[in-house]
Amino acid sequence: MVPPMEGEPAARASGARTAIRPWLLAFLLMAGAAVFQRLTGPTHPERGGFELAGQSLRYRLPRSGTTPEDRRIEIPAPGTEASATLWFRRYPSAEPLTAREMRIERETLVGELPVQPAAGKVEYFVEVRAGAATARIPERGRTVVLRFRDPVPAPVLVVHIALMFVSMLVGLRAGFAAAAGASGLKRLTWITLIGLSAGGMIFGPIVQKYAFGSLWTGWPLGYDVTDNKTLIMWLAWVVAAIVVGRGTREDARRSRVAVILAAVTMVGVYLVPHSLGGSELDHDAVEQGTDPRVAIRTGRPPG
Repeated sequence: MVPPMEGEPAARASGARTAIRPWLLAFLLMAGAAVFQRLTGPTHPERGGFELAGQSLRYRLPRSGTTPEDRRIEIPAPGTEASATLWFRRYPSAEPLTAREMRIERETLVGELPVQPAAGKVEYFVEVRAGAATARIPERGRTVVLRFRDPVPAPVLVVHIALMFVSMLVGLRAGFAAAAGASGLKRLTWITLIGLSAGGMIFGPIVQKYAFGSLWTGWPLGYDVTDNKTLIMWLAWVVAAIVVGRGTREDARRSRVAVILAAVTMVGVYLVPHSLGGSELDHDAVEQGTDPRVAIRTGRPPG
């Protein structure tokens, strides 16, 4: 038996660290994208603070709701004698604002926005009173726009989200491999493309069908930003897979460039806030007798 050469354990440890670093960096970028997607976009809750009756309070106003239930709105109450009014109207519209008095439940002011058909929106704000003092939430001149959607089965939503972020993880790792001229580029590229195909081009439309009644509202059928950015990202990886699939020595440099460009495109796509220019109910069409399920348009940025 040949004894291990001096330095072999250290070399193996160094090699393991070298192999892990690209995956760790890809994971950190993916996690950052997940946080960015969570904190941006027109469906993320409106957060802020207000001062009333000598208290500084924080609020969280929702910007999404699920049919068939009214959407609960909660504001911290600045004292047991506080009161509040929830003002709202359908969005976009020029109809008069409707007022609903809120009630106190365990030191919280509570009210409900009336449910709308899928893709229907309501703009609203809250006036809080404590004695002679009044606070408007959000601040004067602004409203919060909330959009309703139909329920999406949890397994479908989880699979869609998981596939999208796993695809990003592997896609970023493929980009690093291409930049470093490392091996395994074809395998990483095809895993990314398969994940995007399943998560973005199959489960993505299924989620949208459940939520808003349409499988696809991007190009060429509409202007939905989420659908269009998913399509762009998917096409970038289709091109990368085709170039990498040739596998000839002459195409090696082209393969690396194609994968790097696909990875950069992926990062750019995830920097666009989620749900921009999404489905929106045409209230005028509904008033004229159109079925709400077909009176939905896309391309108008919410809010």
